Amino acid sequence: MLEKLNAILDRYNDIEAQLAQVGEDYQLAVELSKERADLEDVAVAARDYLETINKIDETKELIEIAEGELLDLARLELDELQEHRDEMEDKLRTMLVPKDPRDNRNVIVEIRAGTGGDEAGLFVADLLRMYLKYADIHGYKTEIISSNETGIGGFKEVTFTVKGKGAFSRLKFESGVHRVQRVPETESQGRIHTSTVTVAVLAEVDDFEIEIPDSDIEIDVYKSAGAGGQNVQKNMTAVRIHHIPTGIVVACQDERSQLQNKTRAMSVLKARLYELEEQKRQSELDATRRSQIGTGERSEKIRTYNYPQSRVTDHRINQSSFNIQAVMDGYDLDDLSKNCNMLKKPSDWQVLKPMLQISIRDCLLEAQAELSLLDNPQHSAIILMAHVLNRPKPGL
Repeated sequence: MLEKLNAILDRYNDIEAQLAQVGEDYQLAVELSKERADLEDVAVAARDYLETINKIDETKELIEIAEGELLDLARLELDELQEHRDEMEDKLRTMLVPKDPRDNRNVIVEIRAGTGGDEAGLFVADLLRMYLKYADIHGYKTEIISSNETGIGGFKEVTFTVKGKGAFSRLKFESGVHRVQRVPETESQGRIHTSTVTVAVLAEVDDFEIEIPDSDIEIDVYKSAGAGGQNVQKNMTAVRIHHIPTGIVVACQDERSQLQNKTRAMSVLKARLYELEEQKRQSELDATRRSQIGTGERSEKIRTYNYPQSRVTDHRINQSSFNIQAVMDGYDLDDLSKNCNMLKKPSDWQVLKPMLQISIRDCLLEAQAELSLLDNPQHSAIILMAHVLNRPKPGL
């Protein structure tokens, strides 16, 4: 990990130096500024981590020659530095996980009532308030796109946008079935009901331009027919464009010059290709949405909100919070979602696999010194697992 951190710092410092000498090359300045922004958080954490390691080495040297009160202070400082080093290691391991290219995009969040009738609709409203408060805490802007109210303060469904840097990275693991267990406002006998709500988090797609390579089109020119005078009837002013990959053919002969007809035909072709791309993108979004929310059945839940126990449990990581109000107010939601950053879809395995191999190799190297001192296979396995899982070692 040290080698990778030093490489990141070298690149960050190189960017800083280039920006100081960029001059009037605004395009280069924009590219460098974007790359610096992407590296800045890791670079700051890496500097802190490396400085802490150096301080630990200096403090250990001091302990070897210190006496009395100075020795006690040095040992106390060493404990604090080692604790801070471990915290920074955890933070950096998370930060060095390969980023989802969609992480900085704005998001579209869709919340729909699942099983549970009116109570499910009321919980849709509760989750909406939770996400709006969460977005406000992080400085994101929100906007309701559409909603379908139930008439008793709930929603059958609601769709809204969250705009701000990193919005998708913070909300992407909210997708799935959310189960609530509580006594509904509509319950007169005090019985606990179980209802579900589905949440879909979709990364907003950037506007794109249609670019058509010359190799993808065939252009024919011919004489125009009909009205237009001798110029269009005698000269090759009409244009027909065939888009080879899709088979789309566009013809234009209404303008008085070949160039004008070609420009208009290309405009029509781009519009048709844009529509095709839009339909394809919408189909992909629909497939993503279906994969995220499932059928809305209780057995598919990713998270349970149990009001009688004041408990929120994320079933993907088996982690619970016993302050449900803090979660519903948006304050403790990060505590539940941060550990989900290591979750990957099966399709991401090829991206994740090299990272896991590197992490396990690092863990083996770190554990090598301790393992060499042990003859007991069981103890060796415990130490190895402690390093891999980054957990404290139980008493041996």
